[in-house]
Amino acid sequence: MNFELNDEQRMIYEYGDQVAKTFDQQYWLKKARKNEFPHELWQQVSSDGFMGIMVPEQYGGAGLGMMEMSLLMEGLSNNGIPLLSMVVGSTMSLPVIADHGSEDMKQKYLPDACAGKTLFCFAITEPTAGTNTIKINTIAKKKGDKYLLSGAKTFITSADESDYALVVARTAAHTDVEKKTDGFTLFVVDMKAKGVSMTALEMSVVLPEKQYQLFFDEVELTDDDIVGSAGKGFEVLFESLNPERIVVSAMCNGIGRLALKRAAEYASERVVFNGPIGAYQGLQHPLAAAKTQVELASLMTKQAAWLFDNKKSAGEASSMAKIAAADAGMQAVDASLQCFGGNGFTHDYGLYDMYSVVRLLKTAPINKEMLLNYIAEKSLGMPRSY
Repeated sequence: MNFELNDEQRMIYEYGDQVAKTFDQQYWLKKARKNEFPHELWQQVSSDGFMGIMVPEQYGGAGLGMMEMSLLMEGLSNNGIPLLSMVVGSTMSLPVIADHGSEDMKQKYLPDACAGKTLFCFAITEPTAGTNTIKINTIAKKKGDKYLLSGAKTFITSADESDYALVVARTAAHTDVEKKTDGFTLFVVDMKAKGVSMTALEMSVVLPEKQYQLFFDEVELTDDDIVGSAGKGFEVLFESLNPERIVVSAMCNGIGRLALKRAAEYASERVVFNGPIGAYQGLQHPLAAAKTQVELASLMTKQAAWLFDNKKSAGEASSMAKIAAADAGMQAVDASLQCFGGNGFTHDYGLYDMYSVVRLLKTAPINKEMLLNYIAEKSLGMPRSY
C-alpha cells in the first residue's frame, strides 16, 4: 500500500490553501451568516478548473476521479470554506450525466456546468418518504410523447441558484411494478420551466447555501431529458450516493482538522495561570484524541474513494467513512470549543458556526442510524431491520 499522493493529487489537495488566500474562512462565514451564496468563491473555483473534476476532458472537465474530488473538498474544508453545492452538483449530478446521459445531453449541459456558467442541484428527498426512497411519490406520467412531472421535494441545496435539477421521479407507481426498484427515472429539469416553484426552508445551520422545498406541477419533459433509461434509474441513482457520502466525509475531516489547528495555536499562546493552557493535559488529550479520529476517518475516506475509482464495491467503506468522519468532525470541534472557552462562541473565531455544519452532516444527507443498519446487514450478515 502506498499512501503517498502523486503530484497532481497533492496540488488538488493544497488548492484550498491557495484559494483561501483570497477567499478565507472569514469570507465564507460572512456569506454563511447572511445565507448568501458565495458567488466569488464559486467563480474562482470554476475558473481554476475544479468544478468538473469527475467529468471527462472532452466535455470540459478534468477527467479525474473520486479520490481527487474528495481531496479537493477536504483541502477546501481544511481552510473553513466547504461548498455543499459542489456535493450536489460536481459530485452527484455531473458525473451521472457524463456516465449515463446521451451524447446530446452531455454536450448540452456539461461544458457550461464545468465552467461554472450553470449550476445543478439534486432532488431526491421528499417530505413524506424521507430516507425511504422506495416510497417517493413524485411521478412523471407519460402523455403522448411527453412526460408530465408532478410532486414535491425537500431539503434541496441551492435550488434558488441552480439552473437545472437532476430529479429522481417515478414513471411507474410503486404499486404497479414487479420489483420495488423498478419504475424510477432520472430527469434533467430546467428550473425556469413552467410548473416549477420553490419555497425556502428556515434553517438554523450556518451555511451560505439555502435549502428549499421544490414543487412540480405537470412540468413538461421528454425522452431527451432522461438520464439513462426510463424506469431503470434506480441503479443510476445509487451510483451517485456513495460519492455523496465520500465527499461529505472529506468535508467533515477538513472541518475537524481546521478546528484542531486553531485550538492548538490558541492553546499554545493563551496564558491564564502559570503558562500556556496548551501545556495542560486536560486540554492536550481531548485535542490529541480528536486528531487521531480525524486522521483515521480521513484514511477511511481515501479507501472508499479508491474502491469507487477502481470499480470495486464501495458501499461499506463509504458508509463507514461517513459515520467516522461526522463523529470525528464533531469531536474535534467540540474539543476545540472547550479549549477556547467563551471565545469559542464568539463570531471572531467562527468555531461554533462550524459545529452546526458537522452536526448537520451526522444527520444529512443520510443519517448515521441508516448507515449502521447497512453495515450490520451487509458487513455482519445480520437480519435486515428496515
